[in-house]
Amino acid sequence: MGGAIDPAYSDLLARLYAGVASDRPWQAFLEDLARWMDASFATIIISTPGRRHPATFLTPGADAAFNATYAATLFADDPFQGLPDGQVISYAEFMANLPAHDAVAYRAIMRDSGFDQVLGIDLHFARKFEARFRISRHVSLPEFTTAERRRLQDLVIHLRIAVDLFERLQFAGAEHGVFHSAAQGLGLAVVVLDRSRRIVSTNPLADRILSEDEGLRRRGDELVFARSEHQRTIVALLGEGTPAAPLTRFRIERPAHGDVVITARPLDLSAIHAGTGALALFFAQPGPEKTTDPQTLRDLFGLTMAEARLAAALTGASTLVDTAQALGIAHNTAKVQLRSVFAKTGVHRQAELVALIASLGG
Repeated sequence: MGGAIDPAYSDLLARLYAGVASDRPWQAFLEDLARWMDASFATIIISTPGRRHPATFLTPGADAAFNATYAATLFADDPFQGLPDGQVISYAEFMANLPAHDAVAYRAIMRDSGFDQVLGIDLHFARKFEARFRISRHVSLPEFTTAERRRLQDLVIHLRIAVDLFERLQFAGAEHGVFHSAAQGLGLAVVVLDRSRRIVSTNPLADRILSEDEGLRRRGDELVFARSEHQRTIVALLGEGTPAAPLTRFRIERPAHGDVVITARPLDLSAIHAGTGALALFFAQPGPEKTTDPQTLRDLFGLTMAEARLAAALTGASTLVDTAQALGIAHNTAKVQLRSVFAKTGVHRQAELVALIASLGG
């Protein structure tokens, strides 16, 4: 028989896995982790290499002003990073291996804060992101013991699984929103790409278009365009440090099977993927049908539901006044919503908006 189960460790793991899908992910687990390690604070930082701001940064109970300063400025200059994957390393031993003249200002800030007694874990993932866990004690408390470092090291395998699940759930949630709406639309094919330009999801219509191998095709998990400028467009939209436009549209000429108009919209992945890309590509073969389903327009253009209903109603050649009356909203409200629709779709007039929506027909 095995040894007795440690109730505190069992509770910690329960908080870890339950928190992955909660409304406030990581919060309760980090609070428990700090108590379990007899530490002052526990921190999670999720980012992609080379970014100057973290995608996720959370230290429950810490000074809010210091947290804001760290995320805005100190994160980019933090030397305590790039640790060996999955190994518990202390801030003191890591900094001791750097030249004394390196990160002088950062060392001083940490020393003055009183929280430069830190254990760190870096986890690196193949999908080009990393998670850093930091356990901090105030200098007035005893140093971390060898036994405490070992117990934290034993937790690493669970941290890796939980972060991987968290990242997948974040992506799947945004992806589901796009697919749900697009599936209800009129003849829209959908391809979702991750930040490495790999195909992670398609719907049946997209599979058919890709199988025709004209103008674009699927090669393994890659989306390949016949024309290099189209390939460069996708690369640019997913490029590191390149802010993607709210909406990008281009046409694939396919004489044998009919042209395809592609509308590309970045997915809003608020945690791990924040600011790094992940793209939904909507394929349409222009025809007499009109994609006027508000739910489709909402996810395609990133509109609110109220804006999507307004945009759909305007395709019926109604004036804005008539449309506002039909929707039961004030004319001024309709004008505000229309300005927002223009900004998100990149058009400037109602006629252009109607033409844009009409071009998405199946």
